[in-house]
Amino acid sequence: MRAATLSLAALFAAATAQAQPLTTLVPGSAFHGVHGVRFAPNGELYAGSVIGQTLYAVNPQTGAVRVVEGPPQGMADDIAFGAGGQVVWTAISTGTVYTRRPGGAVEVLAKDLPGANSVAFSRDGKRLFLGQVFAGDGVWELDPAGVKPPRKIAGPVGGFNSFTVGPDGGLYGPLWFKGQIARIDPETGAVRVISEGLQTPAAAKFSPKDELYAIDTKVGVLYRVDLKTGARTQVAQLGTSLDNMDFGPDGRLYVSNMADNGIQAVDVATGAVRQVVKPGLSNPFDLAVSTAGGKDTLFVADGFAFRSVDGATGKVTDLARAYSDELNNPNAVGVEGDRVLLVGGGRIETRDRASGRRLSVSEPFRGPTDVIGLPGGDVLVSTAGGELIRAAGETRSTVAAGLKFPVSLALTADGAVLVAERDGGRIARVDLKTGAVSEAAGGFTTPRAVAVGPGGRIVVLDAGARQVVEVDVARGARTVLARDLPLGYLPGAPYGGIAVGGKGAVYFSADRTNAIYRITR
Repeated sequence: MRAATLSLAALFAAATAQAQPLTTLVPGSAFHGVHGVRFAPNGELYAGSVIGQTLYAVNPQTGAVRVVEGPPQGMADDIAFGAGGQVVWTAISTGTVYTRRPGGAVEVLAKDLPGANSVAFSRDGKRLFLGQVFAGDGVWELDPAGVKPPRKIAGPVGGFNSFTVGPDGGLYGPLWFKGQIARIDPETGAVRVISEGLQTPAAAKFSPKDELYAIDTKVGVLYRVDLKTGARTQVAQLGTSLDNMDFGPDGRLYVSNMADNGIQAVDVATGAVRQVVKPGLSNPFDLAVSTAGGKDTLFVADGFAFRSVDGATGKVTDLARAYSDELNNPNAVGVEGDRVLLVGGGRIETRDRASGRRLSVSEPFRGPTDVIGLPGGDVLVSTAGGELIRAAGETRSTVAAGLKFPVSLALTADGAVLVAERDGGRIARVDLKTGAVSEAAGGFTTPRAVAVGPGGRIVVLDAGARQVVEVDVARGARTVLARDLPLGYLPGAPYGGIAVGGKGAVYFSADRTNAIYRITR
Protein backbone atom coordinates (compact mmCIF):
# COMPACT_ATOMS: atom_id res chain seq x y z
CA MET A 1 0.00 0.00 0.00
CA ARG A 2 1.34 3.43 -0.89
CA ALA A 3 1.34 6.18 1.70
CA ALA A 4 -1.37 8.15 -0.07
CA THR A 5 -3.97 10.09 1.85
CA LEU A 6 -7.59 10.04 0.79
CA SER A 7 -9.09 13.48 1.40
CA LEU A 8 -12.45 13.95 3.07
CA ALA A 9 -13.93 15.39 -0.11
CA ALA A 10 -12.79 12.43 -2.16
CA LEU A 11 -14.00 9.99 0.46
CA PHE A 12 -17.53 11.31 0.55
CA ALA A 13 -17.71 12.01 -3.18
CA ALA A 14 -16.76 8.42 -3.90
CA ALA A 15 -18.98 6.88 -1.23
CA THR A 16 -21.61 4.43 -2.41
CA ALA A 17 -24.89 3.51 -0.76
CA GLN A 18 -24.77 -0.17 -1.62
CA ALA A 19 -24.69 -2.33 1.54
CA GLN A 20 -23.58 -5.97 1.33
CA PRO A 21 -25.35 -9.14 2.58
CA LEU A 22 -25.11 -9.31 6.38
CA THR A 23 -25.67 -12.46 8.43
CA THR A 24 -25.38 -13.30 12.11
CA LEU A 25 -22.51 -15.73 12.59
CA VAL A 26 -22.72 -16.02 16.40
CA PRO A 27 -25.98 -14.91 18.06
CA GLY A 28 -25.95 -12.29 20.80
CA SER A 29 -26.53 -12.68 24.52
CA ALA A 30 -28.63 -10.97 27.16
CA PHE A 31 -25.90 -9.49 29.35
CA HIS A 32 -22.64 -7.61 28.88
CA GLY A 33 -20.94 -9.90 31.33
CA VAL A 34 -22.80 -11.09 34.44
CA HIS A 35 -21.61 -10.98 38.03
CA GLY A 36 -23.68 -10.42 41.18
CA VAL A 37 -27.13 -11.98 41.44
CA ARG A 38 -29.71 -11.35 44.15
CA PHE A 39 -33.43 -11.95 44.45
CA ALA A 40 -35.64 -8.90 44.87
CA PRO A 41 -38.70 -8.90 47.16
CA ASN A 42 -40.96 -9.23 44.09
CA GLY A 43 -39.29 -12.50 43.04
CA GLU A 44 -37.20 -11.09 40.18
CA LEU A 45 -33.55 -12.04 40.07
CA TYR A 46 -31.36 -8.96 39.82
CA ALA A 47 -28.07 -9.39 37.95
CA GLY A 48 -25.19 -6.96 37.60
CA SER A 49 -22.61 -6.23 34.92
CA VAL A 50 -19.36 -4.34 35.46
CA ILE A 51 -18.13 -4.03 31.88
CA GLY A 52 -21.65 -3.31 30.61
CA GLN A 53 -22.30 -0.89 33.49
CA THR A 54 -25.86 -2.20 33.74
CA LEU A 55 -28.17 -3.55 36.42
CA TYR A 56 -30.65 -6.11 35.06
CA ALA A 57 -33.70 -8.01 36.32
CA VAL A 58 -34.35 -11.59 35.25
CA ASN A 59 -37.54 -13.64 35.28
CA PRO A 60 -36.28 -16.87 36.91
CA GLN A 61 -38.91 -19.00 35.17
CA THR A 62 -38.66 -17.71 31.59
CA GLY A 63 -35.15 -16.21 31.58
CA ALA A 64 -36.48 -12.91 30.18
CA VAL A 65 -34.10 -10.03 30.93
CA ARG A 66 -34.88 -6.34 31.33
CA VAL A 67 -32.68 -3.35 32.14
CA VAL A 68 -33.22 -1.78 35.56
CA GLU A 69 -30.46 0.82 35.42
CA GLY A 70 -28.22 1.54 32.44
CA PRO A 71 -24.72 3.03 32.16
CA PRO A 72 -22.92 4.47 33.95
CA GLN A 73 -24.74 4.26 37.29
CA GLY A 74 -25.91 0.71 36.57
CA MET A 75 -22.42 -0.78 37.02
CA ALA A 76 -22.96 -3.60 39.52
CA ASP A 77 -20.56 -6.23 40.80
CA ASP A 78 -22.84 -7.30 43.65
CA ILE A 79 -26.36 -6.46 44.79
CA ALA A 80 -28.30 -6.49 48.07
CA PHE A 81 -31.85 -5.73 49.22
CA GLY A 82 -32.65 -4.19 52.57
CA ALA A 83 -35.61 -3.00 54.61
CA GLY A 84 -38.46 -1.42 52.68
CA GLY A 85 -37.22 -2.68 49.32
CA GLN A 86 -34.02 -0.60 49.30
CA VAL A 87 -31.57 -1.96 46.72
CA VAL A 88 -27.80 -1.41 46.93
CA TRP A 89 -25.15 -2.26 44.35
CA THR A 90 -21.39 -1.84 44.00
CA ALA A 91 -19.48 -0.19 41.16
CA ILE A 92 -16.12 -1.86 41.65
CA SER A 93 -14.26 0.10 38.96
CA THR A 94 -15.03 3.46 40.59
CA GLY A 95 -15.17 2.42 44.24
CA THR A 96 -18.77 3.66 44.48
CA VAL A 97 -21.78 2.16 46.24
CA TYR A 98 -25.16 3.10 44.78
CA THR A 99 -28.64 2.76 46.23
CA ARG A 100 -32.22 3.34 45.25
CA ARG A 101 -35.30 3.30 47.43
CA PRO A 102 -38.74 2.44 46.05
CA GLY A 103 -39.96 5.32 43.92
CA GLY A 104 -36.73 7.24 44.32
CA ALA A 105 -33.74 8.16 42.19
CA VAL A 106 -30.31 6.56 42.22
CA GLU A 107 -28.14 7.90 45.05
CA VAL A 108 -24.47 7.54 45.92
CA LEU A 109 -24.44 5.76 49.27
CA ALA A 110 -20.65 5.65 49.66
CA LYS A 111 -17.62 6.44 47.53
CA ASP A 112 -13.81 6.32 47.51
CA LEU A 113 -13.79 2.63 48.46
CA PRO A 114 -11.40 1.07 45.91
CA GLY A 115 -12.51 -2.39 44.91
CA ALA A 116 -16.01 -2.01 46.40
CA ASN A 117 -17.19 -5.49 45.52
CA SER A 118 -19.36 -7.69 47.74
CA VAL A 119 -22.35 -6.38 49.66
CA ALA A 120 -24.99 -7.84 51.98
CA PHE A 121 -27.63 -6.67 54.44
CA SER A 122 -28.19 -8.23 57.84
CA ARG A 123 -31.15 -10.57 57.96
CA ASP A 124 -33.44 -7.88 59.36
CA GLY A 125 -32.37 -5.54 56.55
CA LYS A 126 -31.14 -2.83 58.90
CA ARG A 127 -27.36 -3.22 58.73
CA LEU A 128 -25.25 -3.15 55.57
CA PHE A 129 -21.83 -4.72 55.04
CA LEU A 130 -19.29 -4.36 52.22
CA GLY A 131 -16.21 -6.26 51.07
CA GLN A 132 -13.33 -4.79 49.05
CA VAL A 133 -11.60 -7.15 46.64
CA PHE A 134 -8.87 -6.71 44.00
CA ALA A 135 -8.35 -2.93 44.18
CA GLY A 136 -8.72 -2.99 47.97
CA ASP A 137 -8.93 -5.58 50.76
CA GLY A 138 -11.19 -4.76 53.66
CA VAL A 139 -14.57 -5.36 55.25
CA TRP A 140 -16.80 -2.41 56.17
CA GLU A 141 -20.14 -1.52 57.67
CA LEU A 142 -22.06 1.14 55.76
CA ASP A 143 -24.97 3.26 56.91
CA PRO A 144 -28.01 2.28 54.77
CA ALA A 145 -29.19 5.88 55.10
CA GLY A 146 -25.86 7.22 53.87
CA VAL A 147 -25.48 9.60 56.81
CA LYS A 148 -22.77 8.01 58.96
CA PRO A 149 -19.30 7.43 57.47
CA PRO A 150 -18.22 3.85 56.67
CA ARG A 151 -16.83 1.87 59.60
CA LYS A 152 -13.95 -0.48 58.91
CA ILE A 153 -14.47 -3.90 60.44
CA ALA A 154 -11.35 -5.77 59.26
CA GLY A 155 -8.63 -5.83 56.65
CA PRO A 156 -6.65 -6.92 54.88
CA VAL A 157 -8.31 -10.32 55.03
CA GLY A 158 -7.54 -11.94 51.67
CA GLY A 159 -10.37 -10.86 49.37
CA PHE A 160 -13.79 -11.24 51.07
CA ASN A 161 -15.82 -11.85 47.93
CA SER A 162 -19.57 -12.46 47.70
CA PHE A 163 -20.66 -13.24 51.26
CA THR A 164 -23.79 -13.74 53.34
CA VAL A 165 -24.97 -13.11 56.88
CA GLY A 166 -25.47 -16.20 58.99
CA PRO A 167 -28.14 -17.02 61.56
CA ASP A 168 -25.71 -15.95 64.29
CA GLY A 169 -25.15 -12.52 62.69
CA GLY A 170 -21.66 -13.39 61.49
CA LEU A 171 -20.44 -12.65 57.96
CA TYR A 172 -19.72 -15.85 56.04
CA GLY A 173 -17.87 -15.75 52.76
CA PRO A 174 -14.88 -16.73 50.63
CA LEU A 175 -11.35 -15.40 50.94
CA TRP A 176 -10.57 -15.36 47.23
CA PHE A 177 -6.79 -15.17 47.54
CA LYS A 178 -6.46 -17.67 50.39
CA GLY A 179 -8.69 -20.49 49.14
CA GLN A 180 -10.76 -20.39 52.31
CA ILE A 181 -14.32 -19.97 53.55
CA ALA A 182 -14.33 -17.81 56.66
CA ARG A 183 -16.56 -16.20 59.27
CA ILE A 184 -15.90 -12.56 60.16
CA ASP A 185 -17.31 -11.08 63.34
CA PRO A 186 -18.98 -7.78 62.36
CA GLU A 187 -18.27 -6.26 65.77
CA THR A 188 -14.65 -7.24 66.40
CA GLY A 189 -13.37 -8.11 62.93
CA ALA A 190 -12.13 -11.49 64.15
CA VAL A 191 -11.65 -13.96 61.29
CA ARG A 192 -12.32 -17.67 61.78
CA VAL A 193 -11.53 -20.10 58.97
CA ILE A 194 -14.32 -22.62 58.40
CA SER A 195 -13.00 -24.51 55.39
CA GLU A 196 -9.78 -24.32 53.39
CA GLY A 197 -8.03 -25.92 50.47
CA LEU A 198 -10.28 -24.51 47.75
CA GLN A 199 -8.74 -23.24 44.50
CA THR A 200 -10.50 -19.87 44.02
CA PRO A 201 -13.67 -19.58 46.10
CA ALA A 202 -15.97 -16.90 44.70
CA ALA A 203 -19.16 -16.88 46.77
CA ALA A 204 -20.86 -18.41 49.80
CA LYS A 205 -24.57 -18.34 50.65
CA PHE A 206 -26.94 -19.95 53.16
CA SER A 207 -29.90 -21.99 51.98
CA PRO A 208 -33.40 -21.56 53.43
CA LYS A 209 -32.41 -24.45 55.74
CA ASP A 210 -29.31 -22.51 56.85
CA GLU A 211 -26.92 -24.90 55.13
CA LEU A 212 -23.84 -23.14 53.74
CA TYR A 213 -22.97 -23.49 50.05
CA ALA A 214 -19.88 -22.22 48.21
CA ILE A 215 -18.64 -22.09 44.62
CA ASP A 216 -15.07 -22.46 43.38
CA THR A 217 -14.61 -20.49 40.16
CA LYS A 218 -11.34 -22.15 39.14
CA VAL A 219 -12.76 -25.68 39.04
CA GLY A 220 -16.46 -24.80 38.54
CA VAL A 221 -17.75 -26.80 41.50
CA LEU A 222 -20.66 -26.08 43.86
CA TYR A 223 -20.05 -27.39 47.39
CA ARG A 224 -22.07 -27.84 50.56
CA VAL A 225 -19.89 -26.86 53.53
CA ASP A 226 -20.22 -28.38 56.99
CA LEU A 227 -20.05 -25.48 59.45
CA LYS A 228 -18.67 -27.66 62.26
CA THR A 229 -15.99 -29.66 60.47
CA GLY A 230 -15.33 -27.61 57.33
CA ALA A 231 -15.84 -30.72 55.21
CA ARG A 232 -17.13 -30.08 51.70
CA THR A 233 -19.55 -32.17 49.67
CA GLN A 234 -19.74 -31.65 45.91
CA VAL A 235 -23.29 -30.80 44.89
CA ALA A 236 -22.85 -30.04 41.19
CA GLN A 237 -20.15 -29.70 38.55
CA LEU A 238 -20.71 -26.45 36.68
CA GLY A 239 -18.57 -24.50 34.23
CA THR A 240 -15.51 -22.60 35.36
CA SER A 241 -15.55 -18.79 35.71
CA LEU A 242 -18.42 -18.84 38.22
CA ASP A 243 -19.02 -15.54 39.98
CA ASN A 244 -22.01 -15.34 42.31
CA MET A 245 -25.20 -17.04 43.51
CA ASP A 246 -28.40 -16.63 45.48
CA PHE A 247 -31.23 -18.86 46.64
CA GLY A 248 -34.62 -18.23 45.08
CA PRO A 249 -38.11 -18.50 46.52
CA ASP A 250 -38.32 -21.96 44.94
CA GLY A 251 -35.38 -23.19 47.03
CA ARG A 252 -33.07 -23.51 44.03
CA LEU A 253 -29.68 -21.90 43.89
CA TYR A 254 -29.15 -19.48 40.97
CA VAL A 255 -25.52 -19.22 39.84
CA SER A 256 -23.94 -16.71 37.44
CA ASN A 257 -21.13 -17.59 35.06
CA MET A 258 -18.93 -14.81 33.64
CA ALA A 259 -17.48 -16.68 30.68
CA ASP A 260 -20.80 -18.24 29.64
CA ASN A 261 -22.61 -14.94 30.24
CA GLY A 262 -25.50 -16.97 31.63
CA ILE A 263 -27.33 -18.03 34.78
CA GLN A 264 -28.15 -21.57 35.92
CA ALA A 265 -30.55 -22.87 38.57
CA VAL A 266 -29.32 -25.78 40.67
CA ASP A 267 -31.51 -28.14 42.69
CA VAL A 268 -29.19 -28.59 45.68
CA ALA A 269 -30.99 -31.78 46.73
CA THR A 270 -30.37 -33.61 43.45
CA GLY A 271 -27.66 -31.57 41.71
CA ALA A 272 -29.90 -31.13 38.67
CA VAL A 273 -29.09 -28.00 36.65
CA ARG A 274 -31.43 -25.85 34.53
CA GLN A 275 -30.21 -23.08 32.24
CA VAL A 276 -32.18 -19.93 33.08
CA VAL A 277 -30.44 -17.43 30.81
CA LYS A 278 -28.83 -19.07 27.81
CA PRO A 279 -25.06 -18.92 27.50
CA GLY A 280 -23.43 -16.84 24.80
CA LEU A 281 -20.42 -14.70 24.09
CA SER A 282 -19.55 -12.50 27.02
CA ASN A 283 -17.88 -9.39 25.61
CA PRO A 284 -16.39 -10.03 22.15
CA PHE A 285 -14.04 -7.08 22.26
CA ASP A 286 -11.79 -8.01 19.37
CA LEU A 287 -11.37 -10.49 16.52
CA ALA A 288 -8.52 -11.92 14.48
CA VAL A 289 -8.74 -14.41 11.62
CA SER A 290 -6.60 -17.25 10.32
CA THR A 291 -7.30 -18.96 6.99
CA ALA A 292 -6.16 -22.47 6.10
CA GLY A 293 -7.43 -24.75 3.35
CA GLY A 294 -10.00 -22.15 2.37
CA LYS A 295 -11.49 -22.18 5.88
CA ASP A 296 -11.61 -19.10 8.13
CA THR A 297 -11.15 -19.47 11.87
CA LEU A 298 -11.83 -16.47 14.08
CA PHE A 299 -10.08 -15.92 17.39
CA VAL A 300 -12.06 -13.87 19.88
CA ALA A 301 -10.91 -11.86 22.89
CA ASP A 302 -14.16 -12.33 24.78
CA GLY A 303 -13.55 -10.51 28.04
CA PHE A 304 -13.84 -13.57 30.27
CA ALA A 305 -12.73 -16.15 27.73
CA PHE A 306 -10.50 -16.78 24.73
CA ARG A 307 -12.46 -18.53 22.00
CA SER A 308 -12.31 -19.66 18.40
CA VAL A 309 -15.23 -19.49 15.97
CA ASP A 310 -15.72 -21.44 12.74
CA GLY A 311 -16.11 -18.79 10.05
CA ALA A 312 -18.60 -20.91 8.10
CA THR A 313 -20.82 -22.44 10.79
CA GLY A 314 -20.37 -20.06 13.74
CA LYS A 315 -19.47 -22.93 16.06
CA VAL A 316 -17.79 -21.55 19.19
CA THR A 317 -14.95 -23.40 20.93
CA ASP A 318 -13.53 -22.44 24.31
CA LEU A 319 -9.73 -22.27 24.32
CA ALA A 320 -9.24 -20.69 27.75
CA ARG A 321 -11.44 -19.19 30.47
CA ALA A 322 -10.72 -16.45 33.00
CA TYR A 323 -9.87 -17.50 36.57
CA SER A 324 -9.38 -21.08 35.38
CA ASP A 325 -6.72 -21.21 32.64
CA GLU A 326 -4.30 -18.44 33.67
CA LEU A 327 -6.22 -16.08 31.41
CA ASN A 328 -6.07 -12.34 32.04
CA ASN A 329 -9.49 -11.05 30.86
CA PRO A 330 -8.57 -10.53 27.18
CA ASN A 331 -9.73 -7.40 25.33
CA ALA A 332 -7.64 -7.58 22.16
CA VAL A 333 -6.27 -10.37 19.99
CA GLY A 334 -3.86 -10.88 17.12
CA VAL A 335 -2.82 -14.03 15.26
CA GLU A 336 0.48 -14.75 13.55
CA GLY A 337 1.37 -18.24 12.34
CA ASP A 338 0.77 -20.83 15.03
CA ARG A 339 0.54 -18.32 17.85
CA VAL A 340 -2.23 -16.10 19.10
CA LEU A 341 -1.46 -12.91 21.01
CA LEU A 342 -3.83 -11.59 23.66
CA VAL A 343 -4.00 -8.29 25.55
CA GLY A 344 -5.36 -8.46 29.08
CA GLY A 345 -4.64 -6.96 32.48
CA GLY A 346 -1.68 -4.95 31.18
CA ARG A 347 -0.06 -8.12 29.85
CA ILE A 348 0.59 -9.64 26.46
CA GLU A 349 0.01 -13.39 26.43
CA THR A 350 1.19 -15.75 23.71
CA ARG A 351 -0.96 -18.86 23.30
CA ASP A 352 -0.94 -21.87 21.06
CA ARG A 353 -3.45 -21.37 18.25
CA ALA A 354 -4.78 -24.94 18.32
CA SER A 355 -4.92 -25.75 22.03
CA GLY A 356 -5.13 -22.31 23.64
CA ARG A 357 -2.29 -23.26 26.00
CA ARG A 358 -0.35 -20.28 27.29
CA LEU A 359 3.22 -20.26 25.98
CA SER A 360 4.53 -17.03 27.48
CA VAL A 361 3.52 -13.75 29.07
CA SER A 362 5.11 -10.33 28.78
CA GLU A 363 4.40 -7.55 31.28
CA PRO A 364 3.83 -4.88 32.20
CA PHE A 365 2.59 -2.61 29.44
CA ARG A 366 0.89 0.65 30.37
CA GLY A 367 -2.63 0.65 28.92
CA PRO A 368 -2.14 -1.79 26.03
CA THR A 369 -5.02 -1.65 23.54
CA ASP A 370 -4.05 -4.03 20.72
CA VAL A 371 -1.27 -6.35 19.59
CA ILE A 372 -0.13 -7.91 16.32
CA GLY A 373 2.67 -10.30 15.47
CA LEU A 374 5.44 -9.17 13.14
CA PRO A 375 7.52 -11.29 10.76
CA GLY A 376 10.51 -12.61 12.65
CA GLY A 377 8.68 -13.06 15.95
CA ASP A 378 8.51 -9.54 17.37
CA VAL A 379 5.18 -8.08 18.47
CA LEU A 380 3.77 -4.59 18.08
CA VAL A 381 1.65 -3.14 20.88
CA SER A 382 -0.49 0.00 20.86
CA THR A 383 -1.19 1.86 24.09
CA ALA A 384 -3.89 4.23 25.31
CA GLY A 385 -1.13 6.80 25.79
CA GLY A 386 -0.63 7.02 22.02
CA GLU A 387 2.47 4.86 21.56
CA LEU A 388 3.38 1.95 19.31
CA ILE A 389 5.88 -0.29 21.08
CA ARG A 390 7.90 -3.02 19.41
CA ALA A 391 8.76 -5.87 21.76
CA ALA A 392 11.22 -8.72 21.29
CA GLY A 393 10.99 -10.69 24.49
CA GLU A 394 11.64 -8.17 27.23
CA THR A 395 13.45 -5.77 24.88
CA ARG A 396 11.25 -2.87 23.83
CA SER A 397 11.49 0.18 21.64
CA THR A 398 9.06 2.95 20.79
CA VAL A 399 8.18 2.99 17.09
CA ALA A 400 5.83 5.99 17.15
CA ALA A 401 4.22 8.31 19.70
CA GLY A 402 1.59 11.02 19.80
CA LEU A 403 -1.21 8.95 18.26
CA LYS A 404 -4.74 9.81 19.41
CA PHE A 405 -5.86 6.78 21.41
CA PRO A 406 -4.85 4.00 19.02
CA VAL A 407 -7.16 1.02 19.50
CA SER A 408 -6.55 -1.34 16.58
CA LEU A 409 -3.63 -2.44 14.40
CA ALA A 410 -3.35 -4.12 11.00
CA LEU A 411 -0.24 -5.03 9.05
CA THR A 412 -0.10 -4.06 5.36
CA ALA A 413 1.46 -6.05 2.52
CA ASP A 414 4.38 -3.63 2.27
CA GLY A 415 5.28 -3.96 5.97
CA ALA A 416 3.69 -0.79 7.33
CA VAL A 417 1.00 -0.82 10.02
CA LEU A 418 -2.45 0.76 9.95
CA VAL A 419 -3.68 2.26 13.20
CA ALA A 420 -7.28 3.10 14.09
CA GLU A 421 -7.14 6.32 16.13
CA ARG A 422 -10.34 6.37 18.15
CA ASP A 423 -10.00 10.00 19.17
CA GLY A 424 -8.47 11.13 15.88
CA GLY A 425 -11.28 9.95 13.63
CA ARG A 426 -8.83 8.45 11.16
CA ILE A 427 -6.74 5.49 10.11
CA ALA A 428 -3.07 6.35 10.36
CA ARG A 429 -0.25 4.61 8.51
CA VAL A 430 3.02 4.09 10.39
CA ASP A 431 6.28 3.19 8.70
CA LEU A 432 7.82 0.60 11.04
CA LYS A 433 11.36 1.41 9.87
CA THR A 434 11.27 5.18 10.30
CA GLY A 435 8.27 5.69 12.62
CA ALA A 436 6.82 8.23 10.19
CA VAL A 437 3.07 8.72 10.64
CA SER A 438 0.73 9.70 7.80
CA GLU A 439 -3.00 9.58 7.25
CA ALA A 440 -4.28 6.65 5.20
CA ALA A 441 -7.98 7.54 5.49
CA GLY A 442 -9.95 10.08 7.50
CA GLY A 443 -13.47 11.29 8.08
CA PHE A 444 -14.56 8.63 10.56
CA THR A 445 -16.60 9.29 13.69
CA THR A 446 -15.18 6.74 16.14
CA PRO A 447 -13.04 4.17 14.33
CA ARG A 448 -12.82 1.18 16.62
CA ALA A 449 -11.12 -1.44 14.46
CA VAL A 450 -9.21 -1.74 11.19
CA ALA A 451 -8.30 -4.64 8.91
CA VAL A 452 -6.76 -5.09 5.49
CA GLY A 453 -9.00 -6.53 2.78
CA PRO A 454 -8.47 -7.80 -0.76
CA GLY A 455 -6.19 -5.65 -2.90
CA GLY A 456 -4.96 -3.77 0.16
CA ARG A 457 -8.29 -2.05 0.74
CA ILE A 458 -8.86 -0.74 4.26
CA VAL A 459 -11.89 -2.07 6.16
CA VAL A 460 -12.98 -0.02 9.19
CA LEU A 461 -15.49 -0.57 11.97
CA ASP A 462 -16.75 2.96 12.67
CA ALA A 463 -18.59 2.57 15.98
CA GLY A 464 -19.65 6.20 16.11
CA ALA A 465 -21.32 6.08 12.69
CA ARG A 466 -22.49 2.49 13.29
CA GLN A 467 -21.03 1.36 9.97
CA VAL A 468 -18.50 -0.94 8.36
CA VAL A 469 -16.68 1.03 5.67
CA GLU A 470 -14.24 -0.11 3.00
CA VAL A 471 -11.73 2.37 1.61
CA ASP A 472 -9.81 1.87 -1.63
CA VAL A 473 -7.06 4.45 -1.27
CA ALA A 474 -5.62 3.84 -4.75
CA ARG A 475 -8.94 4.47 -6.51
CA GLY A 476 -10.24 7.13 -4.15
CA ALA A 477 -13.37 5.10 -3.37
CA ARG A 478 -15.24 4.62 -0.14
CA THR A 479 -18.00 2.00 0.24
CA VAL A 480 -20.36 1.46 3.16
CA LEU A 481 -20.56 -2.33 3.51
CA ALA A 482 -23.09 -2.29 6.36
CA ARG A 483 -24.94 0.46 8.22
CA ASP A 484 -27.28 0.96 11.19
CA LEU A 485 -25.32 -1.61 13.15
CA PRO A 486 -25.80 -2.42 16.87
CA LEU A 487 -22.69 -0.50 17.91
CA GLY A 488 -21.97 2.08 20.57
CA TYR A 489 -23.46 0.60 23.74
CA LEU A 490 -20.90 2.54 25.76
CA PRO A 491 -20.03 5.65 23.71
CA GLY A 492 -16.30 6.14 23.32
CA ALA A 493 -15.39 2.75 24.78
CA PRO A 494 -12.88 0.78 22.68
CA TYR A 495 -15.13 -2.22 22.06
CA GLY A 496 -15.65 -4.12 18.79
CA GLY A 497 -13.33 -5.93 16.41
CA ILE A 498 -13.08 -6.54 12.67
CA ALA A 499 -11.25 -9.09 10.51
CA VAL A 500 -11.18 -10.09 6.84
CA GLY A 501 -11.12 -13.75 5.81
CA GLY A 502 -9.24 -15.44 3.03
CA LYS A 503 -12.04 -15.04 0.47
CA GLY A 504 -12.83 -11.48 1.45
CA ALA A 505 -15.62 -12.12 3.97
CA VAL A 506 -15.68 -9.40 6.63
CA TYR A 507 -16.32 -10.40 10.25
CA PHE A 508 -17.06 -7.95 13.03
CA SER A 509 -18.33 -7.95 16.62
CA ALA A 510 -20.97 -5.57 17.96
CA ASP A 511 -21.09 -4.40 21.56
CA ARG A 512 -24.84 -3.76 21.79
CA THR A 513 -25.70 -7.38 21.07
CA ASN A 514 -22.47 -9.23 21.95
CA ALA A 515 -22.84 -10.95 18.58
CA ILE A 516 -20.48 -11.62 15.67
CA TYR A 517 -21.64 -10.81 12.13
CA ARG A 518 -20.38 -11.76 8.66
CA ILE A 519 -20.51 -9.68 5.49
CA THR A 520 -20.16 -11.76 2.34
CA ARG A 521 -19.46 -10.40 -1.13
